[in-house]
Amino acid sequence: MARTARIGAIEIGGGWPLALIAGLNVIEAEDETLDVARRVRDAAARHGFPFVFKASCDKANRSSLASYRGPGFDEGLRILARVKRELGVPVLTDVHEPPQAKQAAAVCDALQVPAFLCRQTDLLLACAATGLPVNVKKGQFMAPDDMRLAVAKIEAGGGAALVTERGTSFGYGDLVVDMRSLVRLRAFAPVCFDATHAVQRPGAAGDATGGEREMVAPLARGAVAVGIDALFLEVHPDPERAPCDGASQLGFEALEALLAQLRRLESARG
Repeated sequence: MARTARIGAIEIGGGWPLALIAGLNVIEAEDETLDVARRVRDAAARHGFPFVFKASCDKANRSSLASYRGPGFDEGLRILARVKRELGVPVLTDVHEPPQAKQAAAVCDALQVPAFLCRQTDLLLACAATGLPVNVKKGQFMAPDDMRLAVAKIEAGGGAALVTERGTSFGYGDLVVDMRSLVRLRAFAPVCFDATHAVQRPGAAGDATGGEREMVAPLARGAVAVGIDALFLEVHPDPERAPCDGASQLGFEALEALLAQLRRLESARG
């Protein structure tokens, strides 16, 4: 796999060091967003991981109409621009509609296509047309080899893609990660592993998604051992009070411990 994706000054894939894409599931308060970005940036630096800050501006794919979506797309981009300006880190956010791609590209260093939208041709082409790298999340319903077609759409549009594995639907209310998927995806694109969404249990909280936070670290260690190009994590100052997806997010102490483990593992792999 020779393809790479460049997010800001960070090369992902092609033998470059393992990168960390991490941050909030969705933007909440502005000052808290800056604080999270700063603390995750500093943790990544302590453990030697190139870092990209991620946060959603407006989550259009919530389980319930009553679920928190974020501050709105325009306001979210304004906050991300401040994070980028004040902290000097590349930023990534997800887009749900083709017109959002150009708007987000004015601020962000990479765009992300949510898993449920990974087959939406117009959205993929709109993202590719911005010239930014596009992180396409593998649909929970997709076989890894089928993601070649999503990557081909991005490349046909003149863009560079990376693909994120986040588990496959299995039965009811659960996701399962097949580590073979990482090998298969890496054959045609830089591969990222989303260790926090992979532990989600869709619908397990009634009108919201549940999760098994204790499984984040084992899955992350397994993915790094198998071989990935980037690791995706969602972090919150207090996961138990997060307005959404708190059950699968990490606190700062858990993040620090996990990054220390992964640094040792990555060093051992060479």
